[in-house]
Amino acid sequence: MRAILGFLAALVISAPLGAAGLDSISNADAVSGLKQALTDGSSAAVSLLGKQDGFFGNPQVKIPLPKAIKQVEGALRFMGKQREADELVLSMNRAAEAAVPEAKALLVDSVKKMSVQDAKGILTGGDTAATDYFRRTTQDQLSARFLPIVKKVTDRAGLAQQYNALAGQGASFGLVGKDEATVENYVTRKALDGLYFMIAEQEKKFRQNPVGATSDIVKRVFGALR
Repeated sequence: MRAILGFLAALVISAPLGAAGLDSISNADAVSGLKQALTDGSSAAVSLLGKQDGFFGNPQVKIPLPKAIKQVEGALRFMGKQREADELVLSMNRAAEAAVPEAKALLVDSVKKMSVQDAKGILTGGDTAATDYFRRTTQDQLSARFLPIVKKVTDRAGLAQQYNALAGQGASFGLVGKDEATVENYVTRKALDGLYFMIAEQEKKFRQNPVGATSDIVKRVFGALR
């Protein structure tokens, strides 16, 4: 453990920007600051999305009807039912809002399991290096957790079954991708995209304005890297 802490501290202190400011930060504090920032940022993203209108009320992540619906046979009939289509859009977004809270524990666990190489990439990477790490280490597990929750909610929508039937036909002819072949697959993917987008937004805030962080150690470490 001492070797890992020493490596991370040397990595941070060797950064070309803010090196002098890191002289006063201990090895343990450098690691703690990084992990706290990742935990805070991911938790904030989950809180923003995992509530009513977290998706539906946010134009940056709101989930629209799939584009594939325009490509399959019977799409015009489907789209003619405007009220039902609106209900399906609301249902898809509510499903994403219901699923996202499942992410918190997995994201925190991912921080705990972060390797020395991962830490190096995050500390020396671009504005979304931490988000890329989260996507790489949690996407498959989150998809498996989100899918049954999403399906339970979208199944209540009147047009969900009709969309699945139409999209399934399109998929059999190669007109619709696997991730849009069912409502639940489509919403699960879009929910994950929205989650990682919001994590990236939180990460950028820490990197660009560490003074706004809630933890003093995060302010110190990321402030020194500026």
